[in-house]
Amino acid sequence: MKINLQKLPLAIKPFILSLFLSLSFLAFLSLQTPRHSLQKPTTANLPPDLRIRPGYSSYDAYIERQLNKTLNPKLRQIWTTRDWDRKVRVFSEFFENLKLRGFLSNNSKALCVGARVGQEVAALKRVGVNDSVGIDLVPYPPLVIKGDFHHQPFDDRTFDLEFSNVFDHALYPWKFVGEIERTLKPGGICVLHVALSRRADKYSANDLYSVEPLKELFKMCELVEVRRIDGFGLDTEVVFRKKKK
Repeated sequence: MKINLQKLPLAIKPFILSLFLSLSFLAFLSLQTPRHSLQKPTTANLPPDLRIRPGYSSYDAYIERQLNKTLNPKLRQIWTTRDWDRKVRVFSEFFENLKLRGFLSNNSKALCVGARVGQEVAALKRVGVNDSVGIDLVPYPPLVIKGDFHHQPFDDRTFDLEFSNVFDHALYPWKFVGEIERTLKPGGICVLHVALSRRADKYSANDLYSVEPLKELFKMCELVEVRRIDGFGLDTEVVFRKKKK
C-alpha cells in the first residue's frame, strides 16, 4: 500500500516520515548484525548412531537449559565441597595413566572442555601439568574461564591435549569436534569419555550409541584407542590424535 504524503493532514506528516525512516534504519541494522552460525539442529546429516534430542527451539533455549544445571546452587556446592576431593583424586589417577601411555607430559598445554568448577584442571596441576585450563559457560577462576565449546575462545593449534566428558551435552556435535580439531596442535591428543551402554542425564543434548559417529566426526584425527572405563557414569574412553598433515 502506497501512502501519498501530499494528501495527509499536515500534523501527521512528520510522524509518518519519522516512522518510515525508523523502519528503514532497523531493516538496515538487521542486515548488518551477524547471525549466529548455528541453526536449529537436524539429524539429516548425522551418522545413525548419533541422535540429537528434540525439544530445543533455539540455541538460546539450549544455553538456558545448560545454565540451569551449571548455575544450580545445590549442585555447585556439591561440586566444590563433597565431590571435590574424590573427583580430583580420580582425575589425577586418570591423567597419570595418560602420562604412562605417552599421551600427556608435564610440558603439555592442556584444555578441559566443559570443566564446570575445574576438578579436572586441579587434577592436571596436581600431577605436574601446570599449563592447563578449563572452559565452561560459567567461569570458575582461576581454573575455568568462560567459553562455549561450540565456539572455543582460543587460537588455532593451541593445545597438546584436550579432554572432555561432556560430549553428550553438545547440541551440535560436529561443531564440538570441529573446535577441538581446530585448537589441537598437529600430533595433539583428544580424549573423550562417553556413555554408550546407557543414556546420559536429562541435560544431555545428544545420545551416542557407538564409537562409529566419533570416527566420522573427527576428520582431521586418527583413532588411537578405545577402552572401557568406569568414569562417573560414563563407560567408554576414546582417544584421537590429530594428523600432522
